[in-house]
Amino acid sequence: AFVRDKNKIFKYPESDASSLRSVIAKKFNIDEERIICGSGSDQIFDLTCQLFIEPGDEVIVSEFGFIMHRIYASLYQAKVRLAKENFSKVSVDEILKNVTNKTKIVFIANPNNPTGTYISKNNMLDLREKLRSDILLVVDDAYFEFLNKKDYVSGLELFKNSENVLITRTFSKIYGLAGLRLGWAYSSKTIINSMYHIKPPFNVNRAALVAGVEAIQDNEWTQKAIEYNTLWSKKIFSVLQEYKIKTNEPTTNFFLMNFDETKINSEKAFQELSKERLILREMKQYKAPNSLRLTIGDEKANEHFLKSIGKILK
Repeated sequence: AFVRDKNKIFKYPESDASSLRSVIAKKFNIDEERIICGSGSDQIFDLTCQLFIEPGDEVIVSEFGFIMHRIYASLYQAKVRLAKENFSKVSVDEILKNVTNKTKIVFIANPNNPTGTYISKNNMLDLREKLRSDILLVVDDAYFEFLNKKDYVSGLELFKNSENVLITRTFSKIYGLAGLRLGWAYSSKTIINSMYHIKPPFNVNRAALVAGVEAIQDNEWTQKAIEYNTLWSKKIFSVLQEYKIKTNEPTTNFFLMNFDETKINSEKAFQELSKERLILREMKQYKAPNSLRLTIGDEKANEHFLKSIGKILK
């Protein structure tokens, strides 16, 4: 596909990503006129906040919810309310407690980054039902492909017929195209049309569009990626348990590791792992105490991590 398009690189891309939208619509059996593509889902969060927020409005995120949601809300001068979590899990009750007459948006990543926990189908439906209808619920589906639990349903499946829910998806995780910055969203025609009025004209580049079209049609590769992740997440999880590192059960392609019960703290673990050329994500920004986040890598990196963590904690 890249070879086919290499002579067109001097031309601007489509301004509405129509080639990609039609493939997405076909794959997920949704209306392509209700899809908007962005430079990563980050840009969709930006457009959403730009569209819905006036200075002084309020946005609710969960205590350890994906940090970009609150960053974009703050950018448009919203007051961000943090809903307390129960053992790193989003609480519908706590979100509802934070609702005021100024609430415009509730953001939820499900499963959530960085905690790796998820909310059940029933809880999600309950939340939408109990929120005022003029509050937009944004469901970030970034990691949905990795999660296979009976009580979990993706945001798109749950809310594709809703008027007041916006669902985001990304090509950065399961498809491994983070460097190309590509994401998309699905919502009502009214909301999506309004977003088209404010989005930059050529916000998704030509290479990203071509790669997106190919990636979304390659079901075999996606399946392999899911199977690979399932295999390694189980392996890594059992080793973390062995070393008394508290962590989430496998739901995504990462683990939030807590060092309260180990002989060294997260800072020391970070330093020791760095010496082994393993850079984990520190959680200071999230105020998650004594924790690091580990993303599952390729086989070589995973083996190297398991060997290194064993050496450090034995």
